[in-house]
Amino acid sequence: MSWEPPKDFTSRPVALLGAGVLGRRIACTWSAAGYDVQIRDPSPEQREQCLQYVKENMEVYKNMTSSEKTGSVRVFEDLETAVSNAWLVIEAVPEKLELKIETFAALEALASNDSILATNSSSYKSSEMITKISESTKRRVLNTHYMMPPRNMVVELMTDGFTTPKILPFMVERLRETGTLPYVARKESTGFIVNRLWAAIKRETLTILSEGVSDAEEIDELFEEVILKPQMHPCKSMDQIGLDTVANIERHYIAERGLSSTHTVDFLQANYLDHGKLGDKSTEGGLRERVGQP
Repeated sequence: MSWEPPKDFTSRPVALLGAGVLGRRIACTWSAAGYDVQIRDPSPEQREQCLQYVKENMEVYKNMTSSEKTGSVRVFEDLETAVSNAWLVIEAVPEKLELKIETFAALEALASNDSILATNSSSYKSSEMITKISESTKRRVLNTHYMMPPRNMVVELMTDGFTTPKILPFMVERLRETGTLPYVARKESTGFIVNRLWAAIKRETLTILSEGVSDAEEIDELFEEVILKPQMHPCKSMDQIGLDTVANIERHYIAERGLSSTHTVDFLQANYLDHGKLGDKSTEGGLRERVGQP
């Protein structure tokens, strides 16, 4: 039986597990889009602080949506009550894998059998959390990794390896209603997209520091001047430099550091260079689609 959107989702609540820093912000995005939100947190202090945050900040989130309606935000201690009739349940509990595994097992038992079950985890793939649920429930599970609304409205979506394909575009549409910017990872990946980019920057920064090549202040200043101010983009910049030049530079690093060439030079050679795709200097294009280029 193929998956269909949850019945009457526009009139059903969104449930959130965890009223902490991210949970309360996620709640605001959905409420601002007109959805009623039910939040579960065992801590009375967190529940109280969550409602206070919503009260003080809702106007900021409303300005990011076109919805004329504002949904209610209610807090609960009881899990079953919080997830009752929800079409979407997002867990934002502490980053402890066993806790998340048990949470999804509880959601299978307590949530509606047509609800979408999502994790906000930035550390774990949702496939790691589904070891105690049925095959049919696994098809309704995915990652929805929020950054830090309202300052950063990006949300990364990722399959658990079983997610019904139609769920991802459905969630993209719903997330856009909330004013967030959804991006879908094409396949499972530890770290999603953004965290993998950041991991590479972080790793090389620490290497520069450990080798004594520069210091922290200089690195930050250079990053500001060379990357941030000119708004340098990784793929666009490589296309501008030329993918053949990029490959030659990488070959030097590979030889000096003993690195693998599989995901750099070999990838470029097989998918781009061998087909005359050198970037902006070639009519065949490069890493990006070239709009308006003959």
